[in-house]
Amino acid sequence: MPLSEFALIKQYFQQQSVSRKDVNKGIGDDCALLTMPVNTELAVSTDTLVADVHFFADVDPFTLGHKALAVNLSDLAAMGAIPAWVSLAITLPQAEQAWLESFANGFMGLAEYYDLQLIGGDTTKGPLSITVTIHGHVPQGKSLRRDQAKPGDWLYVSGTVGDAAAGLAQLQQKLQLVQPEYFINRLQQPSPRIMVGAALRPIASSCIDISDGLAQDLQHILDSSGCGAVVDLEKIPVHEHLKDLSFEQQIQLALAGGDDYELLFSVPEEKKSLLQSVQQQSGVPLTCIGRLQAGAPTLTFKHLGQPQQLNLAGWDHFTS
Repeated sequence: MPLSEFALIKQYFQQQSVSRKDVNKGIGDDCALLTMPVNTELAVSTDTLVADVHFFADVDPFTLGHKALAVNLSDLAAMGAIPAWVSLAITLPQAEQAWLESFANGFMGLAEYYDLQLIGGDTTKGPLSITVTIHGHVPQGKSLRRDQAKPGDWLYVSGTVGDAAAGLAQLQQKLQLVQPEYFINRLQQPSPRIMVGAALRPIASSCIDISDGLAQDLQHILDSSGCGAVVDLEKIPVHEHLKDLSFEQQIQLALAGGDDYELLFSVPEEKKSLLQSVQQQSGVPLTCIGRLQAGAPTLTFKHLGQPQQLNLAGWDHFTS
């Protein structure tokens, strides 16, 4: 017998190990009721993942559950916010119990890791899509933003970039990579940099997560802050197993690939030394890739000091 909507919710999403004291009313009423910590701001982000747009329809549901939550957690990380509550709206062609159990395990496992409570949402029948709205909090006036960068600030990126795009290319049989499982995992189960984002609050002047490609996301910082940037291509951190590709291929994956969910941020000269402790505490490498400059919000690329003209296009739902 098929599961009803309410039986589905009760069986797979209402039974959660996380039970936060600041949730006064969670799943089971018309709205959730929450208590905000004092002297904090609420950080909210929503993302929708659609089958055959953001993921292959036959993707492993466990990894889909993980990624659906991870991409929202990454938005909180980019603001320096701490995760607290999440709602989930899922549209399903049919209620397959094995699929739902695996999806819920992927979603809830990551939620438990970040002490994140599912507080509500919706289930409907239709083409497969997942919409997640995540809520976190950040100390009053301490959030990371895109519009506070200044000329002279240094540009940094966490981790390595281009991994997820390489994983997608492997799945599409456009590349044959050494250790392909690593790159596919980076695509399907990204690691949100929550700890890095929180540690950067007193250090970084701006921050964004890399979802649509490093170049395009950096342009958002430049447009918001009203300054330009020079990026040194040889300094961009790519994984050792991508070094066998041509330099042009590496740069295309790293700058325009997207889906890495690493943090791209700027740091004033006088605070650069503080990054060493962030790197040590988080275990995530932080690499300087360039510097902001005065003038129009123009992105300039150099390789070994020489200007480079690149043809790049990050992801855009209506032009890609």
